Amino acid sequence: MKLEDKLQLLRKKHGYSQEQLADKLGIARQTISKWENGQAIPELAGLIQLSELYGVTIDRMVKDDDECNTLLHRKSDIDINSVIGFIIKAKRNTYAGNGKEVDASRTASHDFCYKENSLLYYDTYLGGENFSGEEVVWHNHNPIWCMNYTGRVIGDNFHSDFLKEALLHVSEDMPYRGPAIYTKGDYHYHCKIEGEFIWYQGYEEIFYVDEKIYECYFHGGVIR
Repeated sequence: MKLEDKLQLLRKKHGYSQEQLADKLGIARQTISKWENGQAIPELAGLIQLSELYGVTIDRMVKDDDECNTLLHRKSDIDINSVIGFIIKAKRNTYAGNGKEVDASRTASHDFCYKENSLLYYDTYLGGENFSGEEVVWHNHNPIWCMNYTGRVIGDNFHSDFLKEALLHVSEDMPYRGPAIYTKGDYHYHCKIEGEFIWYQGYEEIFYVDEKIYECYFHGGVIR
């Protein structure tokens, strides 16, 4: 496998567009395109950045031999875009979609589970008006992604049905909680994200008219 093919494989497996990767590296999108078309080769500084970002040694990227190529494929055999699609399905079929709870994994915990082929999603939380929980995705019994969250109800007029309705609108560009903005009548949901799918943190809140009545912090990323 040629270097340009490896660079394209790694970018796609980590869920980056050329524009997103360029922003991450602080270079022009055209530079990424030239790398992947074989029109240019990354300088050492660029290779170091890519190695740190992808968790793959420079040797595995630049050497053209079977051993390195095999290791590279093993390191990158999970398509993050597919995982994101699975997470969205899982969320819509569990808590947000009024899915049935499964047996509690801990004393007094609320647990939800969704499985599709080699992927397994599990959401477990403790509490009610004040709560904390964790969502995890496994691929072939290996954990690959996790999100921890903690939140609380801080005002009157909170309804979990509105929160669930907002969470049903989870999207591919924000596959964490709900959309950036969701409104229904006097209820307003907002969600802010810093980072990307592989490493992020966020905050969601609900307002009733102008009063904040709910908030939740969350963070997580890809597990390797």
